[in-house]
Amino acid sequence: MHKTGKQSRILAEILETTRGLHGVGLISKRRMSEFEALCQLDIDDMPPEKIKALREHAHVSQAVFAAVLNTSVSTVQKWEVGDKKPSGPSLKLLSLIERKGLEALL
Repeated sequence: MHKTGKQSRILAEILETTRGLHGVGLISKRRMSEFEALCQLDIDDMPPEKIKALREHAHVSQAVFAAVLNTSVSTVQKWEVGDKKPSGPSLKLLSLIERKGLEALL
């Protein structure tokens, strides 16, 4: 499986800014550690079958699932049949649903 470990330029800038805020004492060591951990999360690509299984396990329609993920029904349909792959924020949200359940986003 491919991992999406490459940081975006924006994320790198945010991380640098956060480190600066930590350096001047505006962000605690604990919060800085939590932020750095979140920025370094490697997320596996998610196969179509798993996306569909997550949705079905939550007992929601494609329309509801799309609304929770802030995407279109068409996009969810394409993910579930493999015509399109989720990436970026969508992939992170799907990973969160996988680990914590749909309730984590509600």
